[in-house]
Amino acid sequence: MTIVVERLTKVFHGGPKRRRHEIVAVREVSLSVGAGERLAFIGPNGAGKSTSIKMLTGILIPTAGSAAVLGMTPWRGRRALTRRIGTLFGQRSQLWLELTPRETFRMLGAIHRLVPLELRHRVDELGALLAAADLFDVPVRSLSLGQRMRCELAACLLHRPDILFLDEPTIGLDLLAKARFRELLVRLNEERGTTIFLTSHDVADIEHVAQRAVVINHGSVIYDDAVATMRRRLLSTKLIDATLERAAEPPRLPGVTFAEVTDTTLQAAVDTSVTPIKAVLDALLIALPVADISVTDPPLEQVIAEIYAMPAQ
Repeated sequence: MTIVVERLTKVFHGGPKRRRHEIVAVREVSLSVGAGERLAFIGPNGAGKSTSIKMLTGILIPTAGSAAVLGMTPWRGRRALTRRIGTLFGQRSQLWLELTPRETFRMLGAIHRLVPLELRHRVDELGALLAAADLFDVPVRSLSLGQRMRCELAACLLHRPDILFLDEPTIGLDLLAKARFRELLVRLNEERGTTIFLTSHDVADIEHVAQRAVVINHGSVIYDDAVATMRRRLLSTKLIDATLERAAEPPRLPGVTFAEVTDTTLQAAVDTSVTPIKAVLDALLIALPVADISVTDPPLEQVIAEIYAMPAQ
């Protein structure tokens, strides 16, 4: 196994000295991740996702439990481990705003002890792989968020890591940039065998990138299963929002529940296991004077609530 975690726990202490209290951020988490696996490690804000990643990358030392990443204890062999893992945090950058990505790559290459010829070869290779070669000589400050994230991903991959830890990597990206980023992650995994350890609040990231989902809440694992199974049981609902040009009565469709219908708007939940989303959209576009329409996933919090409501196995 690439990652093996046994009863990993992290407790923080807060408050004034006389009234200090414990905050259990991660509570006895156990899991294992195989080489080349694509894992989504998900949960609501405050669930313990980022704290878990920081322990697995050696940034934080756990209060109890054990972890082995590529055979190393992260907080004891952090320097050696950093040469074999890549990390990408959606709200933090490892690129210098005033420099071009290529100039930052030179500094990172020196840190990873890559000789200049090898570094140039890897930068060229990543530019082709990520369709980002034309961005490497543009000052980071001038790049869009989607362009910058592609360059951030290149920076993470310079030293060819065995594992890529991604904490909310698509946050703030537009729909097209998110779709492209997800495709890149899957391609990296399939072509290079890179293990993907992903946290995200975006249900679509889970569906399109991960093979397996582990859900954590209040510091504990509450669900661990294949994404294909999760999709059948929990991700079959899609939400439709439509703007109408005039008042009209929506058609009755199996598996479709209309939450709100006014003279100018329509909101509906679609159970795609009953009726495919395409069939619902086609029916609505034919029957109604639609000015605008969108399809979204239910919020992750709703998915987690459904997990809590599931009968015990």
